[in-house]
Amino acid sequence: MLPQGKFEVLEAKDGEEGLNLIRQESPNLILLDWIMPRLGGWEVFQQLQSQPELQTIPLVVMSGRKEEVKEKLSEPFEYFEFLEKPFNNKQLTDAIKSAMAKARRVRPSVGTASSQTAVVADSSAGVQLHVLNEKIATMQAEINGLKQQVAEIPGLKKQLAQLMAFVKQKLH
Repeated sequence: MLPQGKFEVLEAKDGEEGLNLIRQESPNLILLDWIMPRLGGWEVFQQLQSQPELQTIPLVVMSGRKEEVKEKLSEPFEYFEFLEKPFNNKQLTDAIKSAMAKARRVRPSVGTASSQTAVVADSSAGVQLHVLNEKIATMQAEINGLKQQVAEIPGLKKQLAQLMAFVKQKLH
């Protein structure tokens, strides 16, 4: 069902083999089935997201059980594409194009050590922490931009420092 072109398809019989192939071969695209033996799509997804060098590979997650995927991953799917089974050639082609565009998006990096939290690879809480860390990094970048804008305004600098202390206290 792949669009016209020269492709070398690497196929894995289960998630564990697939993850090993991904690490060894660094493919240009990953088509990830959600339901697989030994290591399911959720576990493979977590491994891919926990490794920066694998996060940039375009990813299409496929499942006939969209609700199961949405239980673990909330929409909108910002950095990968979801394709609901059954699908046709056009839907697959569109999903691949979308996944390639989404993979090019810049992911926020967690800037300061105080805002970093370890991502637990085998629980949904770990992914939720990762999402929260990304949001914190984005907020920190916005705050840093505001700091530069208000640095010369007397009085606001002190208020901003107090606000930052309050936010940091609440986050810890």
